[in-house]
Amino acid sequence: MGPRGGSGLYVGRRSAALLAALLLGLLAALLALAALYGRCRQEAPPPPPRALPAAPGPAALPGPAAAGGSVRRLPRHLLPLHYDLELWPRVRPGQPGPFSFVGQVNITVRCRQDTEVAVLHSSGLRSRGAAAVRGPLPESGAAVEVAGLRQEAAGDTVVLELRGRLRAGRRYVLQLGFQGRLEEDLDGLFLTRYTDQGRSSTLVASQLEPTYARTVYPCFDEPAMKATFNIRIVHDPSYVALSNMPAIDVSEMKDENGSLWTVTTFNTSLKMSTYLTAFVICDFGYVTRTERGNEIRIWARKEAIKNGYVDYALNITGPIFSFLEDLLNVSYPLPKTDLVALPDFGAIAMENWGLMTFQESSLMYLPSDKFTSRKAMIAIIVSHEIGHQWFGNLVTMNWWSDLWLKEGLASYFENLGATFVEPKFPLDKIFYDHVVQPVLREDNEIGVRSLSESEDKIKGPFSLMSLFDSITYNKGATITWMLSGFLTEKLFIRALSSYLKEFSFSNANQDDLWTHIQMVVDAQDKVQLPAPVKQIMDSWTCQNGFPVLTLNLTTGTISQEQFLNKKNENSTDTYNNTWIIPISWMRNGSSQPLIWLDNSSKVFPEMQVSESEYDWILLNVNLSGYYRVNYDQINLKRLAHLLENDPKAIPAVNRFQLIDDAFALTQFGYIQIETALELTKYLDREDELFIWNVILLNLVPENLEGTLKNFEVYPLLKKYLLKRMLPIYHYYAGFIRQNVDALEDDYFAQVYLEKLFTTACWLGLQDCLDLSSELYAKWMDNPEYKIPFLIRRTVCCYGVAMGSDKEWNFAWEMYNHTDSTKEDKDILLSAMSCAKESWLLYRYLQYGLSDTLFSSNCTSIIILYVVTKDIGHRIVWEFVTENWPLLSERYGKELLHDILKVMGRFVNTDVQIQELQVFYNTTLEEDERAAATLLLEFTKVENMERRELLVKVANWLQKNVDD
Repeated sequence: MGPRGGSGLYVGRRSAALLAALLLGLLAALLALAALYGRCRQEAPPPPPRALPAAPGPAALPGPAAAGGSVRRLPRHLLPLHYDLELWPRVRPGQPGPFSFVGQVNITVRCRQDTEVAVLHSSGLRSRGAAAVRGPLPESGAAVEVAGLRQEAAGDTVVLELRGRLRAGRRYVLQLGFQGRLEEDLDGLFLTRYTDQGRSSTLVASQLEPTYARTVYPCFDEPAMKATFNIRIVHDPSYVALSNMPAIDVSEMKDENGSLWTVTTFNTSLKMSTYLTAFVICDFGYVTRTERGNEIRIWARKEAIKNGYVDYALNITGPIFSFLEDLLNVSYPLPKTDLVALPDFGAIAMENWGLMTFQESSLMYLPSDKFTSRKAMIAIIVSHEIGHQWFGNLVTMNWWSDLWLKEGLASYFENLGATFVEPKFPLDKIFYDHVVQPVLREDNEIGVRSLSESEDKIKGPFSLMSLFDSITYNKGATITWMLSGFLTEKLFIRALSSYLKEFSFSNANQDDLWTHIQMVVDAQDKVQLPAPVKQIMDSWTCQNGFPVLTLNLTTGTISQEQFLNKKNENSTDTYNNTWIIPISWMRNGSSQPLIWLDNSSKVFPEMQVSESEYDWILLNVNLSGYYRVNYDQINLKRLAHLLENDPKAIPAVNRFQLIDDAFALTQFGYIQIETALELTKYLDREDELFIWNVILLNLVPENLEGTLKNFEVYPLLKKYLLKRMLPIYHYYAGFIRQNVDALEDDYFAQVYLEKLFTTACWLGLQDCLDLSSELYAKWMDNPEYKIPFLIRRTVCCYGVAMGSDKEWNFAWEMYNHTDSTKEDKDILLSAMSCAKESWLLYRYLQYGLSDTLFSSNCTSIIILYVVTKDIGHRIVWEFVTENWPLLSERYGKELLHDILKVMGRFVNTDVQIQELQVFYNTTLEEDERAAATLLLEFTKVENMERRELLVKVANWLQKNVDD
């Protein structure tokens, strides 16, 4: 997951209604700019290591992601039993396109209620030949005449109008020929181009979740309408075809022109949902091994196979399968599993039964790579998709409203599977840092949805796609973690095993899961719950948000309320949500028995403390619960004192939680900023990088580094932070200088050391600046030298910043070097904006206008890189105003909107706002002017709040900077 822009103590949130109105006006512009940025970067390696699928790109109209209207549920008159499906993508190697595919599907259905129409899903497909209905079966030659076929684009359905009646209890076969366009949009059945061993190639693959199966073949495209499949793929003889099941026959046929094609026929599938059907036609190589009779093959470009890039994935896939089989006591039911590394794929990975597909970068590990962060990412992603073979494939949610039943559970098991194959990775800390903390940051606004949505709230395709978000994945995993914790993992796994066995090859909802957990709880007496499982868990899945617990140690009272922004003018007191909360806690370093808060407030006499400053309480030990904690001043002072004297007395994840909670409570108006800052005094004794990262995200947000230097807080922050950063900085700087390979197993160094070093250089730490200059000069002397990738972005930026045009010109030369990778180019594109001389930045912006020096997609990125730097905002503003006719012609108004957003951070007075207004009044249309005015007014309020807050921070630092 990318860095959380705008997080931290400097971002106020008052004016939420104003911002909401503004965002509606700017949404299209931001999406367009994001697309430009993605194309310019050309997919640098993704940040580790979450396994969330990216939202698929826009489908061709009237596909399910683009068509308006509601998600239409099919009538239940017909129930699919079996599909005979033939697909024939008309793709030959070397052909330029356009491409299409044709096919035939025969669907055996059982009629449950008399009907004179057959309604099924179809989107973007054209009919090919006459549709027919055979039956009732098994009568030979019987048929029901089709009077007409009607496409209803609004519901993505096709209606077969019949001259007769289908009778309840009888079976029929719907026969439909179809054809469609084969696009490069990464949805449905798609084509993608790539290079392998120096030559251009094409492949065909599929991505059908959630509702893209209907764009490939007419079907009953709902997760609960499971059936078996016989699949046959016609393809060019130079390609291999893959599907969910093993191939059982390969034959030849000729088309109408006498050209030869290969026909690959696959074994009958298990009963499954349409979104899990999968097809790949490629010229890949593979590596293979067999685990407990499961033939595992990993397919990739032949070049990658030859270089061993998928060997790591192959080595861990079988053991993870075996681990989950043993843990869940449910065997994997397929005879083979293919994993395919696609050069271009809209999701990070997809769990298709027997044919999992992955972004290439999510499955490949270079044997020469000594550092393990990519291994961790691959292990987590592969574990996630293997977890789906049970949660999602074997047992599927009834409807998308319970999507978390597969994604939340797979996100939980990804951690267990990865820990099994890589026990030395700090996967518990990774889970807290990459899963729990980010969703706590998101799941706290009015209007955020609940984990389990009611079906009537899913109104259209956009709403359906929006379910594939952090709430479903991260909150689902966190709630599952909490559930496993208070049940004990033994009881939880026992309940899951029972649930899987009952609903295998079928569907379930969350109440079915609660029922099986309750059965297991009732069958023992060791774990006692304060309420039925359904009542406890519905409080977490059916309500939006989460609670904050307030602890009063004088009375021993714990109270709960929904964690909402108290500064928000739209926040009201009408949110009376309460949760049934398991509270793990410790007193003076000793773990205590679990307690439950099942009311809005409750007194726990055992939590009353003495007057001794060494008597302290810690709630939510190891982040076992999904909530924040607001301690009273007595306990906070004792915890701050403990941190300064013996920080290891508090587990690392709870130090992480204490600091993150404190800044979040500050941001939302529960406590004062001074209280949060008290918890940072101990930092010279903090040696955990993931804790330092959460501190720096709050104290030095990345998008405000340039802005903060304009405030009086900067020299105080510099002195205060550098004093505390020096021990951990010098520890890691020693490795960088002497033996960086020794950090190969330090996961958080590989993820967060860059932020630590960037902050040290930004604060002016001379050793950091010298180290950057030294390593950059070493690279200039020998372009074959590799700057340690852990701090490569920092070194390039400050190597340019501390140098002259000589250093800048070298960065420019290396950017244009033919051997530079996409990631290299992205780093250098940013580094060249770090120059401290105005003329270099202006020249860089001028270069950006040249069609011969840069692709036009990169020009806007150069502008946005420069505008965020210390001296860049004024230079960019002058450049944009001078060159607006050309920029406007090339980018339209989108670029200006984004520049205004960044410029707004420097707006503090009405005079400055008027300066900006003079410009856009002459360049924007009236409705666009209104949106820009809203943006600036909102930003002015934000800046005023920020200034007020920074005065408090500066005053506190003034008193504590020498402590």
